[in-house]
Amino acid sequence: MKYLLPLFFFFGFGQFVTAQVNSKEQFPVFPDCKVITAREQEACFYNQLQNFVYDNFKVPQPVTDQNFKGNVIALFEVDTTGTFKVLYVDAAYPELVDETKRVFSKLPKVEPSKYAGKPTYSKYSIKIAIPTVKPAVFGAPAIVDQAQKNATIDPKSESKEYESVNYQKFDNPQYKSSLNIPFTHTAYSEFDASLNQVGTNNHTASKPYVYTEVTKYQDLEGMYKQNLLKKESWFGRKLWNEHLIALKGDIYWFTLDPIFDFRLGKDFSSETVDNTFVNTRGINVQGGLGEQLFFTTSIFESQGRFADYYNEYAESIKPSGGNPAIIPGIGIAKRFKEDAYDFPSADANLMFAPAKFINLQLGYGRNFIGDGYRSLFTSDAASPYPYFKINTTFWKIKYTNTYMWLKDVRPEVTVDGTYASKYMANHYLSWNVSKRVNIGFFESVVWTDTNGRGFDMSFVNPIIFFRSVEFSSSSKSGNATLGFASKYKWNSKVNLYGQFFLDEFSLDDMKTGNQSWKNKFAYQLGAKYYDAFKVKNLMLQSEFNLVRPYTYSHSSAITNYGHNNQSMAHLWGANFYELALIGRYYKGRWFANTKLTYGVKGFDFEKPAPDAEIANSNYGGDIYREYDQDRYADTGVKVGQGNKTNILIADLQGGYVVNPAMNLKIFGNLIYRNFDPTAEVNSETLKITRRSTTWFSIGLRSDLFNWYYDF
Repeated sequence: MKYLLPLFFFFGFGQFVTAQVNSKEQFPVFPDCKVITAREQEACFYNQLQNFVYDNFKVPQPVTDQNFKGNVIALFEVDTTGTFKVLYVDAAYPELVDETKRVFSKLPKVEPSKYAGKPTYSKYSIKIAIPTVKPAVFGAPAIVDQAQKNATIDPKSESKEYESVNYQKFDNPQYKSSLNIPFTHTAYSEFDASLNQVGTNNHTASKPYVYTEVTKYQDLEGMYKQNLLKKESWFGRKLWNEHLIALKGDIYWFTLDPIFDFRLGKDFSSETVDNTFVNTRGINVQGGLGEQLFFTTSIFESQGRFADYYNEYAESIKPSGGNPAIIPGIGIAKRFKEDAYDFPSADANLMFAPAKFINLQLGYGRNFIGDGYRSLFTSDAASPYPYFKINTTFWKIKYTNTYMWLKDVRPEVTVDGTYASKYMANHYLSWNVSKRVNIGFFESVVWTDTNGRGFDMSFVNPIIFFRSVEFSSSSKSGNATLGFASKYKWNSKVNLYGQFFLDEFSLDDMKTGNQSWKNKFAYQLGAKYYDAFKVKNLMLQSEFNLVRPYTYSHSSAITNYGHNNQSMAHLWGANFYELALIGRYYKGRWFANTKLTYGVKGFDFEKPAPDAEIANSNYGGDIYREYDQDRYADTGVKVGQGNKTNILIADLQGGYVVNPAMNLKIFGNLIYRNFDPTAEVNSETLKITRRSTTWFSIGLRSDLFNWYYDF
C-alpha cells in the first residue's frame, strides 16, 4: 500500500530545519537584538519570536475542554516595513486560528530582512505546541523555518509548508460528523430501537439521519469495532473491515470506496428472458473539512435486466425522446443489447452545520418523511433530484424545510427535446409532546414554470402557510397539500405510528356521505415490535396504507405529486389499499429480512372495455391523469374501483456483510408476486396481465439506497 498511495494522493509529515543564510542576507532584527553581532542575529530572532509567542499565546477554553494535543502551524511574513503578517494557519480548531492571528498582531515592528543592504520581504513558519511548552533555546530542534525570501529567490531553496501538512491515524471520524447515513430500511433497523426508546427527545421521521443524531443513542463506532474480523494483512483489512482509502489530517478527513452491485438471477415464469442481472460499478467519496462542512458523492454506471413484471413497469413509465424505460428509483435508462438497460446515476450531498441546532444540505438524491416502510408524504421511491434542505432542531422540535427541483418527462410537456421543470417545497414540523407522544405537521406545494415563473420565491419562506400563498397566486398555479403524523411509544419495545395526507376535502360532501371524488386523502397505520418475543435484534412491523382515488393528481398533470413519471409518495400512486408485514433480524454481520404485502388497486381501462359506458374512464389510480379528464364519477367513488386487481408479494432476503465500512453485502433474494386483475385488459399506463412470478437472485452489493420491487 505504501507504494500505491502516492499514485493517488500527496502528503507530507512536518519537518522543521534551520535555514542557511547567505552572507548578503540579514534576518529581521528585534530591538533587543541590535546590539549583537550579525552572526548571532539568526538565533536572537528565533529566540525572541518563540518566547513572545509562548508568553502571549492563550489556549482557548473550547480546545482545553476537549483535552486536545497537537500542533498549530503558521506561515507568516515580515514585510519591508518590519510588520508581521499571518499568511496561513493550519489548526484543528478555528479558535486556535484566531488566537494565532491575535498573538502575531501584538508583535512589535522589527527591522526588516535585508539583501545586499536593501529591505526585502521574507517568509517563515512556526510550529506551536498545544498545550504550550516553554521553548528551548535556539540550537535545539528549530521551531521556526525561513521558507523563502520573495525579493531574492534562491533556485536551490524550497519552502517547508508542503512538508508541514499533517497526516494522522484514521479513527473513523464519520461517526462523529454531521454527514448523512445512507438510508436503507435494513441498515436503519439496526438502531431503530435505540432511537425509539421511551423518553428520548429525538425525531425519527425526517430521513436520512446524520451520524450525530444517531450516535447520541447508539454507539455506531462500537458496533463497527465489535464486528471487525482479525485480519493483519493490508488486503485482508481492506476487503473485510476498512475503507479502501482513508486519510485524516488536522482539520480534514475523507474516504474513497468502490461501489459494486453484481447480481445474477432467474425469473422462473418468464418465457423470453433466460436470466436477470445487474452489473454496477461506481465510486463513493465522503469526507469532512473542519467540524462544520461535510460532503459525499456516489457515481454509478449500471446495466441490468430484471423480471418480466419489473421490465414492463419500467417501460410503461418511459420518458419522451426514445429512451425505452425509467428504472424505478434510479432514472432514465438507455437500451443495452436487445433486452436490457443501461442506467447511469449519481447521488451527492454537501452539508454545512454552522451550529448544533441547524444544518443546511445541498444535494442530489432522495428524501423520506415518516416512521413506516412507506411514506404518504415524501418517499425515496422516485428517481434522485436536486434539493436544498434546512434542518432546525431545538427544545422538543425539529423543523425540516426541503426545496426540490423535479421533472415531468411526458411527451405532452417536452419541448425541443427538453423536459418540463416543476418545483416542490415541503415543511415538516416534528414535536415531542411528551416522552411517549410525537406529532408531526406537514405541508407541501408543487408548482411549475408558468408564465416564466421559475422557482417561485413566494414559497421559499420556511414558516409560511402554503395554502395562503397558493390562493394569492391563483388556485391553478400550484398544488398545495397538508398532512398530519403521530407516533406513540407504548413502551420501549412497541411503537405505534400513522400518517394522514389531505390533498383535497369537501366538508359538505363528507356530511352527505356520498363518497365524493373531492375527498382526496390517504392514511397510514403501523406498529413496530423491537426484540420481538424476547429475540434480540428481531424487529417485527405491520403497516396498512390506504389512498383514495384521484389523490396526488391535479387539474393539470404537470403539477401532480410526481417526478420522472413516478410518485413522490407511495409508489403505487392512488386508488388502493395495502397491508405489509415485515420482519428484520441481524446478528453480527448476518442479516435476514422478510416482507409479505397484500393489496388491492383499481386500474384504468383501455378501449375496448367490458362496458362501453365506462370506456377510457379515469378511475383515479394514475396520478398522471388530470382528475377532470374522463373522471369516472363525481360520487360513489371508492378504493379499488375500475379494474380491481389483487396483489400479493412475498420477499425473502438473507445475507452477510462482507465489509461494514462500505456496507458491502453478499445476499440471496427470493420474490414471489401474484398479480390478479378482475378484468384482463390493458391499462392507460401499463399492461395489466394476470401473472405469477417467482424471481430468485444472488449478488454482491454496496447497500447505499433502497431498491423497491413490490410494484
